[in-house]
Amino acid sequence: MDLRLRGPLRRPRRLLAAGAAVLVLAGAGTWTAVADDDGPAVRRADRVMSVNGVRLDTSYFTTDADGPRPAVLLGHGFGGGKDDVREQAEKLAADGYTVLTWSARGHGRSTGKVGLNDPKGEVADVSKLIDWLARRPEVLLDRPGDPRVGMAGASYGGAISLLGAGYDDRVDAIAPAITYWNLADALFPNGVFKKLWAGIFVNSAGGCDRFEERLCRMYERVAESGTPDAAARALLEERSPSAVAGNIKVPTLLVQGRSDSLFPLGQADTAAEAIRANGAPVAVDWIAGGHDGGDPETDRVRDRVRSWFDRYLKKDTSVDTGPAFRVSRTGGVDSTDGQAQLRGASADRYPGLDSGRRTVALTGREQRVANPAGANPPAVSALPGLGGGGLAQLSSLGVGISLDFPGQYARFDSAPVRDDLHITGSPTVTVHVKSTGEDAVLFAKVYDVGADGTQQVLPAQLVTPLRVEGAKSGKDVTITLPAVDHEIDKGHRLRLVLSSTDLGYASPAAPATYTVSLKSALSVPTAPGVTTAAAPLPAWVWWLPIAGVLAAAALLLTARRRTTAPAPDPELADVPLQITDLSKKYAGGDRYSVRELTFRVEQGQVLGLLGPNGAGKTTTLRMLMGLIRPDDGEIRVFGHAIRPGAPVLSRVGAFVEGAGFLPHLSGRENLELYWAATGRPAEDAHLDEALEIAGLGDALARAVRTYSQGMRQRLAIAQAMLGLPDLLILDEPTNGLDPPQIREMREVMIRYAAAGRTVIVSSHLLAEVEQTCTHLVVMDRGQLVQAGPVGEIVGSGDTLLVGTAVPVEEPVAEKVAALPGIASALRTDDGLLVRLNPDGSPEKLVAELVRLEVPVRSVGPHRRLEDAFLTLIGGSA
Repeated sequence: MDLRLRGPLRRPRRLLAAGAAVLVLAGAGTWTAVADDDGPAVRRADRVMSVNGVRLDTSYFTTDADGPRPAVLLGHGFGGGKDDVREQAEKLAADGYTVLTWSARGHGRSTGKVGLNDPKGEVADVSKLIDWLARRPEVLLDRPGDPRVGMAGASYGGAISLLGAGYDDRVDAIAPAITYWNLADALFPNGVFKKLWAGIFVNSAGGCDRFEERLCRMYERVAESGTPDAAARALLEERSPSAVAGNIKVPTLLVQGRSDSLFPLGQADTAAEAIRANGAPVAVDWIAGGHDGGDPETDRVRDRVRSWFDRYLKKDTSVDTGPAFRVSRTGGVDSTDGQAQLRGASADRYPGLDSGRRTVALTGREQRVANPAGANPPAVSALPGLGGGGLAQLSSLGVGISLDFPGQYARFDSAPVRDDLHITGSPTVTVHVKSTGEDAVLFAKVYDVGADGTQQVLPAQLVTPLRVEGAKSGKDVTITLPAVDHEIDKGHRLRLVLSSTDLGYASPAAPATYTVSLKSALSVPTAPGVTTAAAPLPAWVWWLPIAGVLAAAALLLTARRRTTAPAPDPELADVPLQITDLSKKYAGGDRYSVRELTFRVEQGQVLGLLGPNGAGKTTTLRMLMGLIRPDDGEIRVFGHAIRPGAPVLSRVGAFVEGAGFLPHLSGRENLELYWAATGRPAEDAHLDEALEIAGLGDALARAVRTYSQGMRQRLAIAQAMLGLPDLLILDEPTNGLDPPQIREMREVMIRYAAAGRTVIVSSHLLAEVEQTCTHLVVMDRGQLVQAGPVGEIVGSGDTLLVGTAVPVEEPVAEKVAALPGIASALRTDDGLLVRLNPDGSPEKLVAELVRLEVPVRSVGPHRRLEDAFLTLIGGSA
């Protein structure tokens, strides 16, 4: 089925196809073999192509694999060229794609002037490159002249990916990184000129003369005045993806940098909102790096881009494309090598920049702020191109570098926070500003101030500039501060600072005085649905797990002597799990995490436990493991009531919320030590079977501290399977696994249950659950929504698959979609996928199809688990 949604503003396909004849080779090209020890040999053909009056230097990467395959266009960053993305192109080609890279106009060996992705220049060039791909025999075609193609790239290359999808409906999926949605907003935020970054932009391209004359004159005009005008904004906006927001309707992976004062997180947020509104799948990934430096997470990002294209270009529905939202968080420093550690936090839906807001009161009197003559000396936040990366790296580790000059800023402080506060998104605050001149320019920022009051850190070195027009008579202004992901430790304060100057921006040269006062508290987003993966233990606390095991053993022995468990129920002796009226409300909570939950699991089942964040899934699993006590109700495993230390728990294996391993020991040694701690005979461990499941190979002999997150995940699952327990509980078992490992894990769970054992799996990967599980329990807000076989839950719905004797033409599909009682109708390879409105019915649909002379061969229900899940939980997801 063609996943792209087409809009009325798309250019006609026949004009694009006709344009292919205009594209000519300026040379026969040069083939070069690229060695690849891990896959097929990749061949590179270098060609200079004559396109739209300019000559583009291109490289084409492919292999000798049989059959046509999807294509990928890879764009480069500003001031660079095609060779910058060569390594990624080679890897994608080895993974089964044809890849075309090129140096954009005015870059590398390509001719022409830099147009900042002008729709009539660089964007039109992309369409001609797609025309060329459509004529290659090794490129998979959706139809004549329409290759299956994706686009990716960072910064300038990321923007052309978005624009390519907006102007050419043949683009099928995109993965732009650290780029802009609206270039005018990026360079002229809130009417303030971002002078340092704009100057770096111009110089990195080789000077103003390398640009189209309109752009050069615009830059000189704004740089001289220090104030962006309406014409400058219009010129940049027409070359921005936001100009074609309604046309970008393809699956989009947005990778944005937390350390980025050029294109901050808000650019990706606006893009995500617009593209999702078009009905396209969108995932957002905040990396630790950006234009200001930090860790670009190159390997992880490339793997995720490949998975994204595997899913939406190769149409491999088994591929895990990752969570809807992910952010990399700094978890301290590795004691073994001194490097900053990163941990991924994720959510099954993108929270935006204002989720879970909390109010933080600020105090401070009305204050006067001086804007000095010539705006000098300026305050310092980031230093783009001059060490900003170093500042961002130090900021992430809790070291403050920013500088504000006395008399040139106002400050307002909070009380010490009573609990750890994690800010994820854009804080907001309202202030009153009055100026001795007509306008005021201020730079707002929120510091993390240490408990002693001396150390202050500016998260990601980001500030919000704002121009307040008509400030002479006073004006209330609501400020949206930079989007960050930053944890405020207990006892620290938040400090709002409003400065009159900043090194990176243009401030008025005329002296002025601003009077600033508070009008509201600080509103802080916390994104409560975003959860962080457990951090690995540092080497210097290797002894803590052993102490924990000994302490837990002592507590369990004491608890056994204190607690009298209910008698076993012989009628449930062969039932792996029976939960009856289970309820749990945490102390201080305002609602039940689990309430009156009842369901039963039989032998041989693979049960999927589903629900949105906060549904109570993990709380249920923790009660099942005896880690926390329910307030009411009962859990029985093979007839035995669950209590902390209950003997029947020896028949249960679990992977819940990660596992703690001794980092200095090998994977094998960790498993052997864990089993020895249970006190059970070594021969009962079935260690070889567990290690085979882990699939770690030679890595089993290496220290766990060298493992990746995915390797730790597999080792933890193998640990849960030690002893081949009768009931296996897995909470998000595929986190950190690549697509082949996910498929392997699916097969493991199916085989495990086929032997008469039972598996309970909690996962956010609905497509994976649908393929793996035999039964489902769906929860929402702590309560049971529905339970039963997967086929029974998925089978009921409002979507019908209409099979036809011949393919349905698009005009016919449009007529069906316009019928009364029909919500939508999409063409498939075998007919139509029709969604009914509440007043529609299959009988009416069939009658109308006959009237339209549609050759109906079959009509039946069709619904994915995702559709059923969203229907059951309504807006909770």
